[in-house]
Amino acid sequence: MPQHDVRYEINENPPTALSFGLAFQLVLLTIGGVLITPIIIVKAGGIGEPFLSWSVFVVLVVCGLTTILQAVRVGRFGSGHVLLMGTSGAFIAVCVTALTNGGPALMCSLIIVSSIVQFVLAFRLSTLRRIITPTVAGVVIMLIPVTVLPIVFDLLTNVSEEHLTFNAPLVAGITITVSILLAMRATGMLRLWTPLIGLVVGAIVAMPLGMFDPQPLVDAPWFGFPVFAWPGLDLSFSAEFWALLPPFIFVTIVGLIETIGDSVAIQRVSQREPKAPDYRVVQGAVGADGVGNLLSGILGTVPNTTYSSSVSVTEITGVASRRIGVFIGLIFLGIAFIPKLKALVIALPQPVVGAYVTVLLALLFVVGIKLVMRDGLDYRKSIIVGVSLWIGAGFQFNLIFPELMTGDGFWVTMLTNGMTVGGLVAIFLTLSWELLGSRRYAFNCKLSVESLEELSDFLTTAANRWKWNEASTQRLIQVNEELVLTLLGDEQDANLEDRNLHLMVRRDADTIELEYIASTDESNIEDRTVMLQGATTDPSELELSLRILRHLASDVRHQKYFNMDVLTLHVEKVSD
Repeated sequence: MPQHDVRYEINENPPTALSFGLAFQLVLLTIGGVLITPIIIVKAGGIGEPFLSWSVFVVLVVCGLTTILQAVRVGRFGSGHVLLMGTSGAFIAVCVTALTNGGPALMCSLIIVSSIVQFVLAFRLSTLRRIITPTVAGVVIMLIPVTVLPIVFDLLTNVSEEHLTFNAPLVAGITITVSILLAMRATGMLRLWTPLIGLVVGAIVAMPLGMFDPQPLVDAPWFGFPVFAWPGLDLSFSAEFWALLPPFIFVTIVGLIETIGDSVAIQRVSQREPKAPDYRVVQGAVGADGVGNLLSGILGTVPNTTYSSSVSVTEITGVASRRIGVFIGLIFLGIAFIPKLKALVIALPQPVVGAYVTVLLALLFVVGIKLVMRDGLDYRKSIIVGVSLWIGAGFQFNLIFPELMTGDGFWVTMLTNGMTVGGLVAIFLTLSWELLGSRRYAFNCKLSVESLEELSDFLTTAANRWKWNEASTQRLIQVNEELVLTLLGDEQDANLEDRNLHLMVRRDADTIELEYIASTDESNIEDRTVMLQGATTDPSELELSLRILRHLASDVRHQKYFNMDVLTLHVEKVSD
């Protein structure tokens, strides 16, 4: 079985100098994005100093604390891996709207409430497995740029009149061109630096044109604490609050989806032996993300999320030690008290920032496409993606029933957010498929050898209902038998008294899906079936069951959660 080139796994400690160097490198790669998001939101929302400096300060503190939490894992909070936490671009549109309609206090209240929803979803993640599918996630991610880019494009022209005709287009064009050309041609570590290089080049070009004012940078001290500008909380629960709450909750779910993807990916690159993702790690990552959002709302800044660059750097360097995550968090906390660095980012010309974010959002759109394609784009999923994407875009740009989208009430605010509308359409179509598709049949029993006969009778009835032939029915029964025997393992060592099994069966064309919900041991059946590939030793009785299972089932998936284990198998019909 192929191995990953991992020099240090999560529990192994590299030398201190190496740990600090890798952590500092990752901070340099992400510090621009971490700071630019709150700057964009606060400026676009029409809020200036001192809240801007306070927001940037708190962002660094929250990112530092939550990155450490992700690494060390406290109880059920944290992934135990290197997952850098930074500001979330997905919140730009809704946060700007909140600042415009009600100010920072309203934004913070909405962030706190939506973070509570995130906690609930984190520990009931298994219940969302049929709703928040990769297809739904991909649609929402593709609609983020559709929603945010109009705001970003406004930054391109947010300059004085003298710079509009030539300087602003020149600076923005050079920033975008350098970023794109480097992204297409660069390889290895240089590729990770391309967005930052484009930002720096744009700023350098802007200097001689008089678009970069260095005075705030010169005046800022090296070390210090910002003016206290905590905005408080808006507890009036006004009409604006209720109108913006659904979009905030929905974007929180988007962040949850992003964190799920990152926490699955970081597991893949952090282990020498490839293993199936542990969804308890995923739940811990989402929980830490919720802690970050809660702190952001309480302290007065924009929400955060995990950064995919953690995965890229870990894969390139081969260093997955959680010690790196602790150092990253400490560096962020230190930078929070360096006003000169924050002043440098705040002083960047708006066209440079707008061009920089345009490239990042374009790449985010492609991430959504890849997520949809990874799930398999059949006819049904194509309808969900196409309809959801275009309805979302239509409402975002006020092209669908524009005469009805007047005023500032709850429905107008919600229906003019393309990401919210498109995401809700994708969820509605996914749920419609679940409700209108083939019915699921369920069976509950004790996890024991004695239950095999009852399970076989249940599956035979289901196969006959769908007119499967005898060979197909026997394959179905044998898959079930081998899985149950694998779950049981060594009965002499296992405590079987309280172990129940819930089986749900559903037909999809010429395939039957078996979904088992059970309480199992620490091992992962999906891992064990993969490990058998290429094995040449004589199999034990348990390994024989796994080999048979792997041969008869077209697909085996095992998702481990804190509250349950979900095993999904697909069995194809045998031709007559």
